[in-house]
Amino acid sequence: MALFFDAAWFDARLAELGASRDDLANALQVRSGDLTLIFKDQRELMPQEVARAAAFFRVTPEVVVRHAGAGTLMPQPEVDEQRPLAARVDRLEQRIARLEADLARALAQLAGLDHQRR
Repeated sequence: MALFFDAAWFDARLAELGASRDDLANALQVRSGDLTLIFKDQRELMPQEVARAAAFFRVTPEVVVRHAGAGTLMPQPEVDEQRPLAARVDRLEQRIARLEADLARALAQLAGLDHQRR
């Protein structure tokens, strides 16, 4: 992890994309003045800005954090990712059961139509 904001890395990624710092500011949803402070290591990237930067640069948030400086925090997982695994599995099993029941009804209707044709 970089101790300080690695402006060279960010500028190199911008150059690879053919993008400007203003493009990055728009992607991060910050004013260009705030982005200037970030590049001068006078303001930290906020976790939601890390997520936006990762999407903009097409890298993982971990990569952005590694180059954003020691005080930069990872974005929090989506609410769905915070649910216990068992609850998520339960929800998926219920959904599968509903889909199987819908499929069985549809197949029965098709069989009835086929029987009427004969």
